Amino acid sequence: MADFADGSPVGPLIPQLPDDLSVRCIARVPRSSHSALALVSRSWRSLLRSPLFVALRSDLGIAQPFLCLNVRTPTAQSCWYLLDPADRQNPILLPAPRLPAVGSACAALGPTIFVLGGSLHGVPSTAVQLFDARLRRWSLGPRMSAAREFAAAGALGGRIYVIGGCLPPADAWAEALDPASAAWSIVPSPPHLREKWMHGSAVLSGRVLAVADRGGVVYDPAAELPWGSVPAALDLGWRGRAAVVGGILYSYDYLGKIRGYDLGADEWKQVEGVERELPKFLCGATLANLGGLLCLVWEGKRRWRSGSKEMEIEWAGIKVSKTDGGGLRGSIVWSESVSLAVPKGSSVAHCVAVEL
Repeated sequence: MADFADGSPVGPLIPQLPDDLSVRCIARVPRSSHSALALVSRSWRSLLRSPLFVALRSDLGIAQPFLCLNVRTPTAQSCWYLLDPADRQNPILLPAPRLPAVGSACAALGPTIFVLGGSLHGVPSTAVQLFDARLRRWSLGPRMSAAREFAAAGALGGRIYVIGGCLPPADAWAEALDPASAAWSIVPSPPHLREKWMHGSAVLSGRVLAVADRGGVVYDPAAELPWGSVPAALDLGWRGRAAVVGGILYSYDYLGKIRGYDLGADEWKQVEGVERELPKFLCGATLANLGGLLCLVWEGKRRWRSGSKEMEIEWAGIKVSKTDGGGLRGSIVWSESVSLAVPKGSSVAHCVAVEL
């Protein structure tokens, strides 16, 4: 008998089939059809919302990537949208978070987005907000030890790390959240690092990278000396936001061209083959790893449509591969325009991929 919700027994998921086999059958249905599956019965609805179901889809290699886009309005309102790569022109407006924090850090682990700190009414906060993309529901998580604004964050080894963004001196300049125990632990850090303020972060080759205004830092939890400086080539070439795909960190340079940083070679290489189809990203472009594709989001040429209150954005999925000569070549898999019903003056704050 299936039992996924409140502990009370319910009927089998599929008559004349054992539940373990039924679950594997249901798990293979595309995520876009899950809203219809939830109407079959209470047990199916409970199954679709269970963490074990999401874990099974991930283990089977059939979890699908979606993009969560956070747009900040001029009145500090936080609007979140879900973008489906299989239905690229129809964004889904998500519920607003409980706390309208400005300057939060953001990281994702599976289907959950962690929104860390940020300023509330002009004061940095210790608040942690969780968004479950399966249930499309916000909740409050365990508070951080230090109030933060514009911190660096990343998911590594099943934990959420947050670095900087707090006033020095702070023993909790860096700390880590274990979602299983819902507890933060302080990550010891050298005092001379604690005055750095972060403006970019990424996870690359088992390390958390954080770019600061005066030299970036790297944290490697497996190293004997976990803290260090990012390589000079990486520090000088990282502009704006970044994303890691296939072990390469992608950003854009001062000429607006997309480049990839290879940690092993310690060098940047321009992504060739996309110059004619993409604009120059001098600022404002957002990058994410969307199921192995380099996903770019930027404001469209007609940013504000005449006579309407819709913001036009464009997003593209790019497959990047290494050439025989060691270079990087990209091919655009798809590119679409999307209209968002937000006030004039809004801007993209976060772009985070989740698995559902």
